[in-house]
Amino acid sequence: VHPLIFQKMVERPRERIVPGDLVEVLSVDGEFIGRGMLNMQAPMAIRLLTEKEDEIVDAQFIAERIADAVRLRRTIYGLDAVTDAYRVIHAEGDGLSGLIVDRFGDVLVVAFYAAGMWRMQHWIFDALLTQFPDSQIFAFGDDNAQKQEGFDCPPGKPPKPVIITEHGVKFHVPIGGKHKTGFFCDQRDNRQRWGELIKATKSTSMLDLCCNSGGFAVYSGVNGATDITAVDLDEEAVEFATRNLRLNDVKAKVAQADIFPWLREAQEAGKRWDAVVLDPAKMTRARDEVIDALKKYLDMNKLALSVVKPGGLFLTCSCTGVVSEEQFLDMLRRAAFYAGREVQVLEVRGAGPDHPWLAQVNESRYLKSVFCRVL
Repeated sequence: VHPLIFQKMVERPRERIVPGDLVEVLSVDGEFIGRGMLNMQAPMAIRLLTEKEDEIVDAQFIAERIADAVRLRRTIYGLDAVTDAYRVIHAEGDGLSGLIVDRFGDVLVVAFYAAGMWRMQHWIFDALLTQFPDSQIFAFGDDNAQKQEGFDCPPGKPPKPVIITEHGVKFHVPIGGKHKTGFFCDQRDNRQRWGELIKATKSTSMLDLCCNSGGFAVYSGVNGATDITAVDLDEEAVEFATRNLRLNDVKAKVAQADIFPWLREAQEAGKRWDAVVLDPAKMTRARDEVIDALKKYLDMNKLALSVVKPGGLFLTCSCTGVVSEEQFLDMLRRAAFYAGREVQVLEVRGAGPDHPWLAQVNESRYLKSVFCRVL
């Protein structure tokens, strides 16, 4: 059973239900489906947490789910040996719909995407502090979710930025900034893979488009690239990218600019790079806006492909969950055609193992990272 049930599929209860109340879910025939959180004012009226009839959703249930999620990261994947920053709870992927938790050193950032999870916050905080006893918790409600779900969770005073390490590379993380939880752990292994390819191909010039915190630029510099340019429209992103490059002793030019006119100018000036990364922010959450999102991806990929040297590396990414891998690869094929370039796909990767997804919830497999050579 898909854990998210649309409002139109739910019969409105006779008694008054507070948004996020825990309820038992029955079929039209009265058969037990599961237990979860009900919110009739949200598009997703029910978020199922268990399909087991003998399982009660209480503090112990939440503690066990969180303990299991931590076990996956620490014991099975051994992430503590690689990094001190990873996703601890990945919503439906860990059986806790509406909850995201990221760890950055000794700070746990909790993001609520559902009124029900926000109402269970004390159970959640207690369980997290059992697993990470010396941690500080910073919690907030996602702006879009708060409007849709009808809850109010203003963020408290954020802790100071922390420095985290992954694969031996260091990053500043601004806790409570405007970029989700503060840092994108999902690209961790893709950043490392990109660094390996930079080293193997002896690429010296590198362009990081929509650079955010400068992750791919940093890994390029650490692996031998010497002529690095990073571009982002967001002022805060540019500031942290600059700080992260400096933190890892990587020299680079960082520009605050819209990539569309910036790339057109570079194209007209005949500039080319050995390696180019394009990793834009999410385009849309809505299924009826997928075509518009694909058009934007097409335009930016066509421009990015035009500035890759023949035989150079190109990494293009999408974190838009409603755009499928098949649609994204079809867009790339068309972008290559319009750019007059041939693209050899080397590998298609997704988010790291701290972002598991359920087989029946394919949309939570959101990240597509396509590693290519441009001929």
